[in-house]
Amino acid sequence: MTNELLTPLYDKNETCPNCKTTFTTKKIRSRFIKLDHSDTDFCPYYQDEKVSPLLYFVKVCPSCGYSYTDQFATYFYEGTQEAIQEAVCDKWVPHNFGEERTISQAIQTYKLAFYCATLKKEKSIIIANLLLRLTWLCRKMDDQDKETRFTELALEHLNKAYLDAYYGNTPDMTEIRVLYLIGELNRRLGRYDQATTHFSKVVDMQNKTPERKIVNLARQQWHVARDEKRRMQDQAEV
Repeated sequence: MTNELLTPLYDKNETCPNCKTTFTTKKIRSRFIKLDHSDTDFCPYYQDEKVSPLLYFVKVCPSCGYSYTDQFATYFYEGTQEAIQEAVCDKWVPHNFGEERTISQAIQTYKLAFYCATLKKEKSIIIANLLLRLTWLCRKMDDQDKETRFTELALEHLNKAYLDAYYGNTPDMTEIRVLYLIGELNRRLGRYDQATTHFSKVVDMQNKTPERKIVNLARQQWHVARDEKRRMQDQAEV
């Protein structure tokens, strides 16, 4: 098959972990994913935002409404499946999210997955990962109120993950990245003292981690947070 015949999206077969229904969901071929740049909280921007893995991170069963990602645990704690059945499945109007998605549709899938993850009692790091991506999508929609709301929720779960000392099995959520993100989300919320405290913790780990990029980012953002705090204090004195 030649490249000319390939499209960015393809169908991936899935079996719902909850109701065992088989369905298809869209995925993006990696050769079409072209990153342009990222924000300081790792929010990615692609050369073509229609070809963004963010849009297809969540899978939604069209039959029962259970929404999940590859990071969710494969098992259900006792009583959680019944809670999902009552809160989600019994109220679900069959809907297919298995086609090409807009940012708005993707946001719906993240909200569904956040709800299911909460009912399923997923680890804090898994929920934080969802909420961080939801924050990014709200930013792309220029919805500042919702971005702030989900930033606060993401920060809450990142703090829990750090206290749990559990970071999952994904390379984008190591201990040092979680520490950095706690600092950066605090900075974005205007909580500069908390931000600089966590950035300093990252810098203190520089001899214990191979992730030099994160250490350098933390050092850079420490100065940004300090300068922003000074400007805010100067404005308050005027």
